[in-house]
Amino acid sequence: MNQKLGKHKIFIGMAPGVGKTYKMLQEAKSLKQQGIDVVIGLLETHNRQETLLQAKGLEVIPRQSINQGSQTLTEMDTEGIINRNPQLVLIDELAHTNIPNSRYLKRYQDVEEILKAGIDVYSTVNIQHLESLNDLVAKITGVVVRERIPDRILEEADQVVVIDVTPETLEERLLTGKIYASNKIEQSLQNFFQRKNLIALRELALREVADTVEEEAQESFSATESYPIQERVLVCVSTYPNSLRLLRRGARLANYMNAPLFVLFVKNPDHFLSKTEALHIETCQQLCRDFEGTFLRIEDYNVPSAIAFIAEKEKITQIVIGESQQSVWKSLLRGSFTRKLMRLIWKKQIDLHIIATNH
Repeated sequence: MNQKLGKHKIFIGMAPGVGKTYKMLQEAKSLKQQGIDVVIGLLETHNRQETLLQAKGLEVIPRQSINQGSQTLTEMDTEGIINRNPQLVLIDELAHTNIPNSRYLKRYQDVEEILKAGIDVYSTVNIQHLESLNDLVAKITGVVVRERIPDRILEEADQVVVIDVTPETLEERLLTGKIYASNKIEQSLQNFFQRKNLIALRELALREVADTVEEEAQESFSATESYPIQERVLVCVSTYPNSLRLLRRGARLANYMNAPLFVLFVKNPDHFLSKTEALHIETCQQLCRDFEGTFLRIEDYNVPSAIAFIAEKEKITQIVIGESQQSVWKSLLRGSFTRKLMRLIWKKQIDLHIIATNH
């Protein structure tokens, strides 16, 4: 048996249907074309046609049969994989609990044995299956996840890749039947796949991997060098009353991500604030303090440019702006304002959230 440990690459996402298995298969087929010996150890397609199509052409290690009284069930054949000894094996659903009488209780334990045999492993998992996030996920979604993996599995992996899509894209996939059968769609939308859940889980997935990368960076670089990778949230407020609701939404986002909160008000140098407007900005500033954030106030004729400048200066990774039904702001936010801001930040790996604040 090869004494050198295999390398482990984990594809992680915020929820079922983001494309983890598809991406894993896509990379594996590319490696096969380069001459790498790749096999499928365990694949859970959930009858998703695009995934099934992507798996074509890859060798599959047959599952082992395990007797369960009057039933015969199947599970991944760990011994069969090791005996086959490929260079790379693909194993879906890392947090899966094996059926009784299997060699190991959890699938990640099978993976550990395969890695010890010197075989590289590609695997998939959703963020809610991480042990340390269990309580937080239950608080966010109301769902207690039973199948979990220890944090060390993620920490010990040679590579962790986030397969990221927007909540809107995931909802579209769900509605078009690409994730679950039609009889499960409505129930999923009302429960786990609620928009607020998807936003929070997405931020958790991105933050978890960002924290892992930041730890590696801190180990790799000297103490005098600074490579801030942690999420940092900037909420842009205005003199309109809906800014308070926007600020609260941004603060929740920062809390989900365990990220520093910054709140920015850009004042037009030629505009004198009325008493009502000045009191409103003071209220925003006080609310920012309540959320333990940093309030920034600058004067600039060019609002998008000012936001982009502050974002770069404060190393912001998430910008939150509001969308209003008032006609003048509708034209700004949906027109040149948003486009200009996006042009200024798109190369800086900053996410832009445009949030409806009128309801």
